[in-house]
Amino acid sequence: MQFANRLEPLQANVFADMDRAKARARAVGRDVIDLSLGSSDLPTPPHVLEAIAHSLADSSTHGYLLFHGTRSFRQAAAQWYTQKFGVAVDPETEVLPLIGSQEGTAHLPLAVLNPGDFALLQDPGYPSHAGGVYLASGQIYPMPLRAEHNFLPVFEEIPPHVLAQSRMMVLSYPHNPTTAIAPLSFFQKAVAFCQQHNLVLVHDFPYADLYFEGEAPVSVLQADPDKSVSIEFFTMSKSYNMGGFRVGYAIGNADLIRALRQVKAAVDFNQYRGILNGAIAALTQSQEGVQAVIETFRQRRDAFITALHEIGWQVPTPTATMYVWAKLPEPWVADSIKFCTQLVEATGVAVAPGAGFGKSGEGYLRFALVHEPEILKIAVKRMAEFMEIH
Repeated sequence: MQFANRLEPLQANVFADMDRAKARARAVGRDVIDLSLGSSDLPTPPHVLEAIAHSLADSSTHGYLLFHGTRSFRQAAAQWYTQKFGVAVDPETEVLPLIGSQEGTAHLPLAVLNPGDFALLQDPGYPSHAGGVYLASGQIYPMPLRAEHNFLPVFEEIPPHVLAQSRMMVLSYPHNPTTAIAPLSFFQKAVAFCQQHNLVLVHDFPYADLYFEGEAPVSVLQADPDKSVSIEFFTMSKSYNMGGFRVGYAIGNADLIRALRQVKAAVDFNQYRGILNGAIAALTQSQEGVQAVIETFRQRRDAFITALHEIGWQVPTPTATMYVWAKLPEPWVADSIKFCTQLVEATGVAVAPGAGFGKSGEGYLRFALVHEPEILKIAVKRMAEFMEIH
């Protein structure tokens, strides 16, 4: 049986390799502490669950849900954005429900790229950003993110011949995996650059609320209020602990929203209406739960960073996201995958290798703070023992 060539770049998956390593650890009786996946362990707010549960008894919610049936959700999303970022949004033409923001990043390249076109992606970056480009038979130009540039890409380094073939740029701040935050001035520069070179500017924005110090993260639409080139994806997974419900949305340029809607219409309908009712409750009712999420991850961050410093691992304290991005000590700095597979098999502690996020991620690890502080401290203790032996 012969398959499409576009599947070839999708076969290598570091996280699938890590999954097998975790399975081997469990098979020999290891107690696995999984810090490799950014899936929140916190519960969905009760008022959200109540809205979903109430919908179950309503038979009118049991059928297919087409675009026009999502109007209440689109209105709630538009209102939330306007209140939070001060950007006017038309819920009829500038909002599209998504089955998580990953659907948006995976499907938009099908609407923007022709085979052979370039997409400019962050390196390191979230793996699904590359997956969508490969499925569209596009090419990837990785924009390196370096600590000396605050993990922001340097647009001037992009070769002219690549720019001539480029159709889109994908950014995501606060950034997974580096935890970096981008200021408004950077987004203004990015918008101007994309306008100059006729690029679609995509901003994946799952960590809009998850910051601990300083100014709030910026929406790309604050730098492009006319939505001339920009589209932004938001998910309910992080702020509202709704990862399993798979609900998010796109907001931005009406032409891009229309194009993405065309792709979506060929692939799926929408979620169960009851899930959208829960999302409406999340966006329009009390936001105290969001503050509780922020405080929980702040406490975990502080406990984990303190524990790392106590064993002599000097890691910067992140100001956003639910992760810690740590440079590997010698002699492991050249092989993050080897470190991670051996670590989980020897100790049961699973972390994400930086190489899994791109070439520029090599030499780093990403820790997801998805356990209580005491468990995080145990994980650090096991890592310290492992590094002493190896």
